[in-house]
Amino acid sequence: LLRYLKKIFYNSVAELRMYNVYLAPYKGAVEAGVGSVMSSFNTINGVPATADKWLLTDLLRNEWGFTGFVVTDYNSIGEMKTHGVADLKEASARALNAGTDMDMVAHGFLHTLEASLKEKAVTQERIDEACRRVLEAKYKLGLFENPYKYCDTLRGRKELFTEANRKAAREIAAETFVLLKNEGKLLPLQKKGRIALIGPMADAQNNMCGTWNMDCQTDRHVTMYEAFRRAVGDKATVSYAKGSNVYYSEHIEKGAVEPRPLTRGDDRQLRAEALRVAASADVIVAALGESAEMSGESSSRTDIQIPDAQKDLLKALVATGKPVILALFTGRPLDLCWESEHVPAILNVWFAGSEAGDAIADVMFGDMSPSGKLTTSFPRAVGQLPLYYNHLNTGRPDTDDTTFNRYGSNYIDQSNEPLYPFGYGLSYTTFRYGNLQLSAERMAKGGQLKVTVPVTNSGECDGVEIVQLYLHDVYAEISRPVKELKAFRRVALKKGETQNVEFVLDEDDLKYYNSRLEYGYEPGEFEVMVGPDSRNVQHATFVAE
Repeated sequence: LLRYLKKIFYNSVAELRMYNVYLAPYKGAVEAGVGSVMSSFNTINGVPATADKWLLTDLLRNEWGFTGFVVTDYNSIGEMKTHGVADLKEASARALNAGTDMDMVAHGFLHTLEASLKEKAVTQERIDEACRRVLEAKYKLGLFENPYKYCDTLRGRKELFTEANRKAAREIAAETFVLLKNEGKLLPLQKKGRIALIGPMADAQNNMCGTWNMDCQTDRHVTMYEAFRRAVGDKATVSYAKGSNVYYSEHIEKGAVEPRPLTRGDDRQLRAEALRVAASADVIVAALGESAEMSGESSSRTDIQIPDAQKDLLKALVATGKPVILALFTGRPLDLCWESEHVPAILNVWFAGSEAGDAIADVMFGDMSPSGKLTTSFPRAVGQLPLYYNHLNTGRPDTDDTTFNRYGSNYIDQSNEPLYPFGYGLSYTTFRYGNLQLSAERMAKGGQLKVTVPVTNSGECDGVEIVQLYLHDVYAEISRPVKELKAFRRVALKKGETQNVEFVLDEDDLKYYNSRLEYGYEPGEFEVMVGPDSRNVQHATFVAE
């Protein structure tokens, strides 16, 4: 329930939207058996989440059936004072009574509950209940038999960084990368000639994992520069230059990169060195974007383009006339309009963990074909935000995205469409979708409906496609999203191979919360959409009885 720019402040959410949008993933986690839930700092419709009985007890436990324990976020009981609570004692009592079981860091439970019990602000039964839930979790973790089970300081070195785990991390990382553009089939790179690797992210060991990672052993992280040299061996030369600082402003950069500062240099000297390296190269790989902490906690940005110093570096590299590939580091959607127009190849590598460098090399040199898809829409301008594929329709929807309609739902100066839509991602091969087929024109109450589409690898190499199914409730009591992702299939296809990809819809896929917060669906027409992303889809309709 945390909105992007208001993480530790407030949220005002209509109840209907809360149930149909924000609560859905949390409900899914509870149904999957999650053992603990963390309450957040912010208020929800004026009530601090840590002291919200409706949220933590009525909804979470009584309606959803959650049986684990609720823990606060870091000092969120102490920070309730900024939301109008008198003191730590009152905040602790309110949090406990609302359904909070464990107090992280604030120490309010430890130091104030005894006094609150004497004042009858809390009950012994509620204290016992909270203790029981925490003890049950410890029992399930085996801490009664071995209280120090997870306290071995060498455990991470012995168990987490095994060869098997590193291999798995490398493969998983490669599967997350999203190929946004590949003009002229510039990727995959050939392991020959002279490759210039330029940018402040290219050899930054402490920048690979991203923020809030577990057991971050920076000294064992693989950078792109290290991985590229290992990948090509003596078949090619890889030259490196940092090229720029993250930002021109040292003050802004300090806030952006702490607590993992990158060594700064003189902007002019860095640029000159980069251009010297680029001049002798056959191809340039620019490793640019956000530093790890820029996408972390309390790291909101008003400008979501690539930071200024790096963007100017990229423009200078493009101006050399050499082919340029952008390896984009980011943890959020960025405005990439200039890059999309001027850079021939863009691979979004996010922050892919300790094995990110080798994983990037695997994909860029073609040992693996990119198969990732965007989990969010990338805007054309910050003014389009909030921007999401599953929006409601308007009374005057924009049917022509190229022509301004004075009285339609469109921008004067920009397309309504995102630059890169939700679910988008290219491959080194191509995929051809056959005709979408439904097993029936009607779905009986309590029944199922099969959706099938043949997908062919029509390109020149093996690859993986993620086939996506969206649904739209055409006529309903309340306005429903233009489309909602209901399922996806990850399909590995050999060159020339065809598979019939099948989905099965049932009543649960049709349900939503109506204006009375009743969960169900209304018989009527539904639209099925299947395709490689949320924009490029085939359509079919059926009637649910």
